[in-house]
Amino acid sequence: MAEPVLLVQRTDDIATITLNRPAVRNALDRALASALVTAARELARDAELRAVVLRGTPPAFCAGADLRERLALTPEERTAHTEAIAAAVEALADLPVPTIAAISGACLAGGAELALACDLRFADTTARFGFPEVRRGIFPGAGGMLRLPQLVGPSRAADLLFSGRVIDAEEALRIGLVDRVCPPDQLDNLVADWLRELRQAAPAAVRATKAALRRALTCDAVTLADIRALRRTLDASPEYEEGLRAFAEKRPPSWVQD
Repeated sequence: MAEPVLLVQRTDDIATITLNRPAVRNALDRALASALVTAARELARDAELRAVVLRGTPPAFCAGADLRERLALTPEERTAHTEAIAAAVEALADLPVPTIAAISGACLAGGAELALACDLRFADTTARFGFPEVRRGIFPGAGGMLRLPQLVGPSRAADLLFSGRVIDAEEALRIGLVDRVCPPDQLDNLVADWLRELRQAAPAAVRATKAALRRALTCDAVTLADIRALRRTLDASPEYEEGLRAFAEKRPPSWVQD
């Protein structure tokens, strides 16, 4: 019997969601994105819940969209895949309780967008962060274009988004992409310590605080729609086709200018 692609564990008033496709570094295929939407929406209805922790089965947090699956899709299906990941990101962002991304290993592309949708990001020193979409011929399509500049500022966001470079946990901490960094064997303790602090606060007040904070920082719906429209044009572009094939063939992409 196949392992489930997503694990949800409830311990007292804390839920842990674990992305569980370790053989492909927890890459987001359509099944995993759909399972994440379902799990987040079910947890959102849990009145006793105090917090949600998102993590990946080692060796990674999440390497992004499953590009091997995407290579076989039509442009329309690729757009649907992108929108499925965006739905998962938004379902996570919509949770009414605090959310923590506990990050070890690769946290890239759509995986980084999942982390951005969480309220807090705790990482160990093995964590690596990046938005390499431009190296495949696209850009982040699940809210990262809006959330990343809010978190690290426009120029630092431009540095990461334009170059597609990958940074380590210490640089991520320095620029504000993550909140805390620890040795690999201390990540669970770091999360547990913060959850103990959370339990000192009134549950209803925390939920109300999160709702107020979300209203203050919410993405503009028209802007988000415009960004998604731009992304749809890239899903059908020759550059993206080349980016996917280069990934599958383990070679640098060849960008041909008109």
